[in-house]
Amino acid sequence: MSQSLVGDPVEAALGLARPVGTAPDPAPGRRADVRRVLRFLVRRPGLLLSVAVLVLVVLASFRPELFTSRDPLKGVPAQNFRGPSGAHWFGTDELGRDVFSRVVHGAQLSLQATLIAVLVAFVVGGLLGVVAGFVGRWVDDVLMRFVDVLLSIPALFLSLALVTALGYGTVKVAVAVGIAGVASFARVARAEVLRVRQAVFVEASRSCGARWYAVLGRHVLPNAAGPVIVLAALDLGASVLAVSALSFLGYGAPPPAPEWGTLISEGRNYLANAWWLTALPGLVIAATVLATNRVARALDGEWSRQR
Repeated sequence: MSQSLVGDPVEAALGLARPVGTAPDPAPGRRADVRRVLRFLVRRPGLLLSVAVLVLVVLASFRPELFTSRDPLKGVPAQNFRGPSGAHWFGTDELGRDVFSRVVHGAQLSLQATLIAVLVAFVVGGLLGVVAGFVGRWVDDVLMRFVDVLLSIPALFLSLALVTALGYGTVKVAVAVGIAGVASFARVARAEVLRVRQAVFVEASRSCGARWYAVLGRHVLPNAAGPVIVLAALDLGASVLAVSALSFLGYGAPPPAPEWGTLISEGRNYLANAWWLTALPGLVIAATVLATNRVARALDGEWSRQR
């Protein structure tokens, strides 16, 4: 018995129709998605450069030996204050340590603190916003008044107060920066939950007798998570700056740990004769922040319009 064919009669005559029950080939769809992503990146060279910068920073934080084999803590006093050259791309510091090696190894500490800060803000702020938006009533009022208090204090001042109470160290700086960013995540999460909670499909799910946790997990959270995730991407750049600022003020990892903010703080005393000690680590921080913001901006609106 021959299989029946699905498709236009002309396609069947030419042998192009597929048999009934045969699933369509998913490969063309995947290839189309890959081509769409590549076309999206090629048309935006700035975005492509930003992605490359972030990839290099992530690689440096996890595998610094791919970029340098020098010890960031070992110096050669006879080679102190050497300018940027082929032997030392970022020059050397007052103790003869290779600045490029210190910047590469410092990416691990700075990125670790940044990720912890964003994770704390995302989890705590998102939880507050979801509870306030989904429960409502007096719970919403109490939580949002607490968020308003956090918003009334400048983020850097709040981070300074918290890190003074918690103590010095990379993790404590990250926690302080994360708590200072809770308010913005709570506001965005609450607004999205309120928007989704009033949608027709949520009301239909409730009218069918679905439990509140099923409505929250299946409908509200998946549809409200997008803007909060984009905010997390945007907050990465701000967290890099905040962590570097606190490290610059001396609240980060103690010397000789090569945190990015600490490198700039150590080099400021030698600006007159060794500008590279401050300028080059500062350029790395600026490039990382700009690349993060560019990628976050692409995720926020450009990719949606492209699709």
